[in-house]
Amino acid sequence: MTALRILVPVKRVIDYAVKPRVNAAQTGVETAGVKMSMNPFDELSIEEAIRLRERHPTTVTDILAFSAGPAKAQDTLRTAMAMGADRALLAETDTELEPLAVAKLLQRVVKDEDRNLVILGKQSIDGDAGQTGQMLAGLLGWGQATQASAVVVGEGGRVTVTREVDGGEEVLELGLPAVVTADLRLNEPRYASLPNIMKAKKKPLVKRAVADFGVEVGARLQTVKVVEPAPRKGGGKVEDVGGLVARLKELGAL
Repeated sequence: MTALRILVPVKRVIDYAVKPRVNAAQTGVETAGVKMSMNPFDELSIEEAIRLRERHPTTVTDILAFSAGPAKAQDTLRTAMAMGADRALLAETDTELEPLAVAKLLQRVVKDEDRNLVILGKQSIDGDAGQTGQMLAGLLGWGQATQASAVVVGEGGRVTVTREVDGGEEVLELGLPAVVTADLRLNEPRYASLPNIMKAKKKPLVKRAVADFGVEVGARLQTVKVVEPAPRKGGGKVEDVGGLVARLKELGAL
C-alpha cells in the first residue's frame, strides 16, 4: 500500500458554545476575552487521520497539523498533537486570511512537506465559506472528495469516500494524491488524555511568519459593515382557516 503522508489543517475559532457578538466598530465579530477552541470540523479531520494510522499503522508515516493564525493558535496545534498528530507547523499572522490565501499556504506546505493526502474540515464555523478544500484541490490539480462521512484507504492507494446527499449516499473513489473534506458524521473525535497532553508539549512545533512561505495572501474582499440580524417578530393567531387565508392575502402571500 502507498505510504500516506497526511496534512491536517486546523483553525482556531470562537468556541461553538459561545454566542458571537458584533464588535463596537461593526467590522467583525468580537474576539477579545472570548473562549477559543479548535474548529469542530477540524477535530473530525484530526481524528480521521489518527484512525487511518490505527487501521494502517505501517502505511501512515506522518501526520502534520498546520494552522495559520496568531501566536495563540499554538494551543490549537498542541491539542491536535495531544489527539495524535506527530508534529505541527504554524504560519503566524494576526491578519484574518481569506480562503484563497489559506489554500495557497496549504499548497506550499504540501509541496515543502511532500504530502500526498490532505484531510480538512468542510468549513470553519466562523466564516462558513466552505471553500478552502476545493480551492486547494484546484491549485494542486488533485482529485477531491468533499463532505466525507466515511473514508477508506484500500490497496494501491485508492481512497473510497462516502458522502451524504439528498435522498441517500454517494460513493466516490479517487487515487492519491487527494484532498478530502470532513462532514459531521465522519467520526466522533476523541478527548486528549492528560498523558497525551503532556507528551504533546515535547512534540515539534515549528513557527514561521506567513511572509516566509512566499505566497500572496493579501485580502481581495472588503468588509463594509457587520451588524446583528434584526430581531424576529412574534407570531400571530387566527381563529379558523378563513382567517388564515385572509391574513395571508393581507401579507401578499396569496
